[in-house]
Amino acid sequence: MTTALSRPITSPLAANDRSAPAAPPRVKLYKRRIAISHPDPQAGELLLAEALGAADRDAMHGILRQLVKASVVGQKPDEANLAFMISTIRSIAPKDSIEALLVAQMVSVHMAAMRCACRLACTDDLAQQEGIARALTRLSRTFAAQVEALNRHRNSDERAITVQNLSVQDGGRAIVGNVTQHAHLIGADPGIASGAAGESEWADAAQGASA
Repeated sequence: MTTALSRPITSPLAANDRSAPAAPPRVKLYKRRIAISHPDPQAGELLLAEALGAADRDAMHGILRQLVKASVVGQKPDEANLAFMISTIRSIAPKDSIEALLVAQMVSVHMAAMRCACRLACTDDLAQQEGIARALTRLSRTFAAQVEALNRHRNSDERAITVQNLSVQDGGRAIVGNVTQHAHLIGADPGIASGAAGESEWADAAQGASA
């Protein structure tokens, strides 16, 4: 049975702030297993799940395994890279499962982009430089698109209406909201009065017609 985890929203760590939430535990990589380094295994899993934005234990281990594969250097997972990726995800603070997956992709794309940048700096072959530069450009654009997607997702529930310098004359009415007008439908309707002056003008016109 999957156990749901409670994930309070945390703020960035402040220097020498003893009230700040505990940092996520380090993850140790062995040849055949992944271990969470913490005196209390359950507390360690909770802290790591909070850092990764995982909703439960299965989600936490799934994201962790994917990050381990993305941390590879020379076909071998790297603990330092993994620690950096977990720390970066924690600083972004994903708030739901969609954000958790998107942020995991973001840090993975960033790692790949930095590998390309390293290869680009280490080669003098023009053909290789062109290919690596194209890959780096695509990864950089992907990362920028992911940041934009994260911002759109976080702001999707925010709706605001701002009214400035609203002035309503006597006999008029104010409408707050979206108003759609179609030019070919706008015209004078003699059956609708538009204020006291309009009623007087319409009455005078009617009397003139009857005469």
